[in-house]
Amino acid sequence: MADDAIRCDACPVLCYIKPGRTGSCDRYGNHEGKLVRLDPHVVLHRAVERGEAVKLFLERGRDWDGTLIGQSGVSHGETFVTAIGAGTTYPDYKPAPFIISSQVDGVDMVTVVTEGIFSYCGVKVKIDTDRHLGAECSTVRAQGEAVGHVTTSEYGSQMLSLGGVRHLTGGSRHEGTATCETLLNLCNGKAVELKIDDGAKVVVQAGNPPIVDGAQEERMRVGCGSATIGMFAKQWFGKVDEVVVVDDHITGVLSEHQAGKLLGVPETGIKLKGRRSTPGRYFQVAEPGTAWGGTEIDDPLTILGKFNAKKAWPGLRLLMVSTTGEHHGYFELDEDLKPREKELPGDLRESVARIKENCEPALCTVLFMAGAGGSLRAGVTENPVKLTHSVSDALTRVTCGGAPVYVWPGGGITFMADVTRMPQNAFGYVPTPALVAPIEFTLRLADYAALGGYVEHVRPLSSITAEDEGRQRVAARAENPWPLASGMKPATTVNSKKR
Repeated sequence: MADDAIRCDACPVLCYIKPGRTGSCDRYGNHEGKLVRLDPHVVLHRAVERGEAVKLFLERGRDWDGTLIGQSGVSHGETFVTAIGAGTTYPDYKPAPFIISSQVDGVDMVTVVTEGIFSYCGVKVKIDTDRHLGAECSTVRAQGEAVGHVTTSEYGSQMLSLGGVRHLTGGSRHEGTATCETLLNLCNGKAVELKIDDGAKVVVQAGNPPIVDGAQEERMRVGCGSATIGMFAKQWFGKVDEVVVVDDHITGVLSEHQAGKLLGVPETGIKLKGRRSTPGRYFQVAEPGTAWGGTEIDDPLTILGKFNAKKAWPGLRLLMVSTTGEHHGYFELDEDLKPREKELPGDLRESVARIKENCEPALCTVLFMAGAGGSLRAGVTENPVKLTHSVSDALTRVTCGGAPVYVWPGGGITFMADVTRMPQNAFGYVPTPALVAPIEFTLRLADYAALGGYVEHVRPLSSITAEDEGRQRVAARAENPWPLASGMKPATTVNSKKR
């Protein structure tokens, strides 16, 4: 080691850093011979309405002006110290960097703040689209490397599971690096291009519409073909003789569907390709794709067989439409009972517009998911299992950068958080590779002492405000429950189990 270099002990890499340089994570640097954290430590502030100035402060996305705690009637219960930029417990036996006491509604509270180094982590991505992105279990790639896989489709959405310890540490060095970079960018709200084996190329960005094979999605489907028939059957009745709603999963046929039967729609002699499930509901009418209703077809007539001459008639009016209304066509049968395309009548145009109106905007949702391991919990208490029990028993509230989380039932502390509800750039990384994410544990001071917490390291909130340098005060998001609110139940309350 050079005489002027210092060693960083914030993660297992243990970088030697020369003056004016940063470590390989870009989070710590050597400033005049001292190891310093380069990112600001984020403190959330929730103001109460006391005049127009406070209302202006609450404008979304606007940082706090730096007013000290205790001024303007703001109490300790309206300031929350997050783990963003706080530092870690590595080498794991150390207490958490900040164990902060505050008083809320006359109750002494403690928030234990640390950044976790997560190898066991990933993201669950929900992509609102009617198009087929790839078969289940297909590999998802970023920078040519495998970073995850396609999981089950949900109603109107395609789901991806990205990251995890196998991709981070179980493959080549480049696979781990590509996975870490992909997770970091997604969690920090940046756009990432993904390629699915034998499937589509999709650009994903939390809170934004997906871009599938170069085309930006506008809406997610209103429902499957059968559901669409049920919702709009009355609006079609009397205006058209037959409706087929094309869908990759369940294609609906009005005259056969129970909704059509109850309305008295006569049989039309239509014959549909695919596997008939129940009346008016068909599976596997076409292969999955990115065209009509998430299928591969560009011409909807290819899913039709010959009309039954005993039931069909010349002039029969047929509407074919997708589950988003994006694709539609109007046909009338000629003398040979063959569909001939015609201009869409005005009253049917209104029904297609109604389908579109009932489709919600297509967005990408990114949920960070991780397990808080024993080493992280050791920064809260010398007996880590007691913290797990405290979370399970709903005595300890878990947050991620001040944002609410869902804690999975069962053993350990496995949680998920919506990255769009967290402050900007809440995530970092270490080149082991692993993701660095904030986590906070809030509980009563008495309960913290009972689980064997580091009571001697508890600091008052006022000590944080006095050490103002290197801290960034950010307005809390109005849609998030306040972590210190006495009436807010922990996310795990419904899953708590008596011990």
